[in-house]
Amino acid sequence: MFEFRKTAGKVLLLPIEEVHPSPYQARRIFDPKELDNLADSIRRNGLLQPVTVRRCAVGPGYELVAGERRLRACKLAGMKEIPAIVQDFEDEQTVVMGLIENLQRMDLNPFEQAKGIRDMIELWNCTQAEAAQRLGMAQPTLANKLRLLQLSEKQQAFVVENGLTERHARAVLRLPESRRDKALTYMARNNLSARAADAYVEQLLEKKRQARRIPMVKDVRIFLNTINHAVRVMTENGVPATTSSREEDGYIEYTVRIPTSAACGSRAPAGD
Repeated sequence: MFEFRKTAGKVLLLPIEEVHPSPYQARRIFDPKELDNLADSIRRNGLLQPVTVRRCAVGPGYELVAGERRLRACKLAGMKEIPAIVQDFEDEQTVVMGLIENLQRMDLNPFEQAKGIRDMIELWNCTQAEAAQRLGMAQPTLANKLRLLQLSEKQQAFVVENGLTERHARAVLRLPESRRDKALTYMARNNLSARAADAYVEQLLEKKRQARRIPMVKDVRIFLNTINHAVRVMTENGVPATTSSREEDGYIEYTVRIPTSAACGSRAPAGD
């Protein structure tokens, strides 16, 4: 049995049942086939890269910092012990280590990345800009990833299960929440590329904009007809009002001219 206090930072062989998953693990989905392949490789060649652990804050054993995929594969391979590097990490360091490892290996789907970043910001109690700097990531990129969490858990699962990308997910965020399910289903069913998905969402938004413009045009016509009717009533009653209009650069300029004498209430005697 190895003593933690004498071996911190060194590679140890730990009983595998004493190594527990990290509560800060961002990755939630593990490909069973990929795990089986890794387990076969471990049976033949052993685990080439040790996992990283820290001592559990409460109770015996160790908490995983990085390497959950390797830990799972070792269990599948029937290993009783696992090579591990024991480190003294605080919670913040544990989150960062796990997330950076997964980001570097592209092991996380976009929503797992976003949740990991969100957890880091909460632990660090920092701004998005500060988190982006610590992660070596552009702040707009980090903000776009966090926006993905505006999709519901069901929608996030649909994106992952149907092989849609982060760009597909960002595209539907432009739509009202009530229309996102239908849009995602259409994208998956028609196997839309990311570019085609952007175009599809833009088409939906343009239809909505047109639908809003039609009532406005109708209201303008009613307004003009009302003015014309009022002018006609004035002329029929002897007030020589006139109108003129012109349309230019997307605007309608409408002019009504009423003689000052008529506006003051004077009127030529009938029959003169």
